[in-house]
Amino acid sequence: MYDVEQLIAGTWTPGSGDRTLTVIDPRDDTPVTRVPVSSEADVAAAVKAARAAAAEWARTAPAARAAALHAAATAVEAAAGELAEIMSAEMGKPVGEAGDSIAAGVGTLRQYAELGPTHRGRTLAGNDEAIDLMAYAPRGVVAVITPWNDPVAVSCGLLGAALVTGNAVVHKPSERTPATGWRLAQILAPHFPDGVLGLLAGDGPVGAALAGSEVDVVAHVGSTATGRAIAAACARTGAKALLENGGSDPLIVDSGVDPVWAAQQAALGAFANAGQICVAVERIYVHQDVAAPFLDALAEEAAAWAEKIGPLVDVRLRSGVDEQVQAAVRDGARVLCGGSAPGGAGAFYPPTVLADCTDDMAVVREETFGPVAAVVTVDSFGTALARAAESPYGLAATVLTGSMSHAQQAWRELPVGTVKINAVFGGAPGGAAHPRRGSGQGFGYGPELLDEMTVMKAVHIEAPPTGW
Repeated sequence: MYDVEQLIAGTWTPGSGDRTLTVIDPRDDTPVTRVPVSSEADVAAAVKAARAAAAEWARTAPAARAAALHAAATAVEAAAGELAEIMSAEMGKPVGEAGDSIAAGVGTLRQYAELGPTHRGRTLAGNDEAIDLMAYAPRGVVAVITPWNDPVAVSCGLLGAALVTGNAVVHKPSERTPATGWRLAQILAPHFPDGVLGLLAGDGPVGAALAGSEVDVVAHVGSTATGRAIAAACARTGAKALLENGGSDPLIVDSGVDPVWAAQQAALGAFANAGQICVAVERIYVHQDVAAPFLDALAEEAAAWAEKIGPLVDVRLRSGVDEQVQAAVRDGARVLCGGSAPGGAGAFYPPTVLADCTDDMAVVREETFGPVAAVVTVDSFGTALARAAESPYGLAATVLTGSMSHAQQAWRELPVGTVKINAVFGGAPGGAAHPRRGSGQGFGYGPELLDEMTVMKAVHIEAPPTGW
């Protein structure tokens, strides 16, 4: 059993709250983590400590901040095995996959350690007797509220960008993976001055209290509903809201593609991490010319994935996934593989393929966040593109096509932050996404995230009049 503590002003403490939570291992239903829920006083104390530490950290040389982040990345890398075990116990991801995720987080910390000292302002062309500057400065205190589905990699991105640019941070991990966040903070904190990194623990009310406190940025990755509540809180306080929220990402399978290869891509997008990825494939629009062999191949892929997939994070999420599947079946969808929750311990759900889906089904219209591939057959690429665009979300989309003109049309017209052509995952390390609509606002990752964590000040300097 992991006993989580909070980090406030450089001191580890159970806090002053009177509630606790217990995290259950989704693999076998055993208790794994005991969590003290932060009180409002704990939230206020953590923010106050961060504010007190922020000014000195902002004055620290960028190279020194980068060196601290490099050292922290090395420490996380050394503890990757331990972190992977904790992550697996809390949210069910197989240990090997968890290790890959942590390695990605380490890479992100190192990326920001390199980018931080090169992040700079610029001069503007004025007259010969003046200098005009656009100078960057840290925003101050950043509240970081992170999800459970990729708790180390996501946290490393937001924490790394905030810290290297000179901000102090108060981190609130998901209540589903609190020990993962706690152990990560234990590894990171010794490399920064007291108060520069704080940690709170608990559920939604703690996150709401933090988002509504006197911070300068609230950076959140998680559900759309929570993101909208944070945006409303920031509108009241004046803090910047940086949000990457839910999605219902489409995959378009064009005519003429190899249906077996397309099925492999679709299965990877829909079933990796048991479908618990922000940019997972949630709905598939397949051209009628390749629909039959594609569905046959996708059902075979799903059966193969059933041998290696981990559980969902908890039975509550599994119930929601199953409700969407059963509702689709009642409305005419055909189950080609999976389709029902197994008995026994844990929160497992099989890779599921649904054919004959329609756009009005919740499994297509809403975010499922489980290992479900909902397939809609269409008569043309244009129809697929139009229906893929009809969504309240705007996170990402994937298009499998051999046509360069279709690829060009897709990335220009799809109203999402990321368009991937012929690969459901991948991208350059410095890439940044800009989600829209219900999927959030602001850049995530990449050099642009450094801009989000800083403010720019315009400075105009003229020489004093002669004769002074």
